Amino acid sequence: MFTGCGTAMVTPFKNGEVDFDAFSELVRRQLEAGMHFLVPLATTGETPCLENDEKLQLLVRCREIVDDYEQRTGRRVPVVVGAGTNSLRQTVRNMEFFSPHGADAFLVVVPYYNKPTQKGQYEYFKAVAEATDKPVIIYNVPGRTGANMEASTCISLAQDVPNIVGIKEASGKFSQIADIIAGVPKSFSVLSGDDDITMSMMNAGASGVISVASNAIPELMVEFVEALGAPQVCGADFVSAPDMARSAELFYRLRPFFSACFVESNPIPVKAALALMGLIHNELRLPLVPCSANTENLMREVLGKLGYLK
Repeated sequence: MFTGCGTAMVTPFKNGEVDFDAFSELVRRQLEAGMHFLVPLATTGETPCLENDEKLQLLVRCREIVDDYEQRTGRRVPVVVGAGTNSLRQTVRNMEFFSPHGADAFLVVVPYYNKPTQKGQYEYFKAVAEATDKPVIIYNVPGRTGANMEASTCISLAQDVPNIVGIKEASGKFSQIADIIAGVPKSFSVLSGDDDITMSMMNAGASGVISVASNAIPELMVEFVEALGAPQVCGADFVSAPDMARSAELFYRLRPFFSACFVESNPIPVKAALALMGLIHNELRLPLVPCSANTENLMREVLGKLGYLK
């Protein structure tokens, strides 16, 4: 199972090029904070704007650093790689491209722009899963794709296709999410795709979160998710019962930052936060541009209250 907190990694840029050194430091920071798994090359990583050689170098860097960490600590940290497109052939090519270079699993988004039917979504993900021997995690984010995967489709895929092992659910439809949690096998991971509803989802039985906020505040996110009952090591048995008082305390402390991360299109605000912390340059690739002055001031305020600014 993919459980706990996973970070949807940003891609740092410097003078228009990928800043691989800054990316490496971000990966090390995540690992030292106890992050349960990492998710490079997804939406937060501005992957549609990356060249194939850049994607490969980012994955290789991530894998090398994770391998070194695992050897030193004995703690396994899976790498889930974003590979989805709105074309079956291109998604399969992406998986074939990434497979030899350290991908433990693939995050595959519901096809965007095409607006497939539920039957089309089922057949697409079945074909994707049959094209790889690695685990596949569905990513349902209708606000970006224009197509929602209904609970019945997710449940059918979870029951019928062995290597479809989880879903990142960012529909915002809690009744739909609850139906998925109730209907999928216990080994299937239901992961929040929205930091702000992670507490509600995990209290209802979800397995964790793929987080944007954890790019900037990994220690607090790990503590928050573990207080909700997530294991300290991905795939391990739960180490303790949920600490509801502590998780609620952390939720209300973190909620202003969760909200700030989405006042503009992701990853614009979280990149501003990382830049304020001196970890990256505040650069994005068009069509995304750096945040407004108001967003930067908001990030400065919420990070200051969390103790992340000197």
